[in-house]
Amino acid sequence: MKKTIVALLLTIAFVSCNSKEKKEEEETMVEPKKEVDVETTSAPNLEVGCYSYNDNGNKVVLEITQINDSIVGTLNYAFKEKDANTGYFSGVLKDSVLIGDYTFMSEGTESSREVAFLVKENQLIEGFGELDEKGTGFKDKKNISFTSSMPLSKSECVE
Repeated sequence: MKKTIVALLLTIAFVSCNSKEKKEEEETMVEPKKEVDVETTSAPNLEVGCYSYNDNGNKVVLEITQINDSIVGTLNYAFKEKDANTGYFSGVLKDSVLIGDYTFMSEGTESSREVAFLVKENQLIEGFGELDEKGTGFKDKKNISFTSSMPLSKSECVE
């Protein structure tokens, strides 16, 4: 009987040690996942909805309607004492920069040009740079300069 009790206690102790080692291995395996989650949450926060700027008679509104492989929406510019441009945006988000094509109507003519926005702290800051020969795309995307003179902030969409 004593031998059975001793054997039982040794078995329990052995199983407990193995459980502790397995638990430590599982905790070690979980830690890299936590690091990945931190990196994911540090990515720019871009959401479906409206981003707008409205001041001194100047209004810019980007309404993002779809975020998948590409980002799609409507983009409207209405500058004081200028003709308004209303159109569609389709682009991609890479390294905190949303860049794509803006196809719009202005004075009855359809036009297209490349636009870029830096995504920063729930704002979109439009970028400007030297254009290609046609004047419709950036000559060098690495040299786009982002200015905060008219940042688009997350806002309610207004019909």
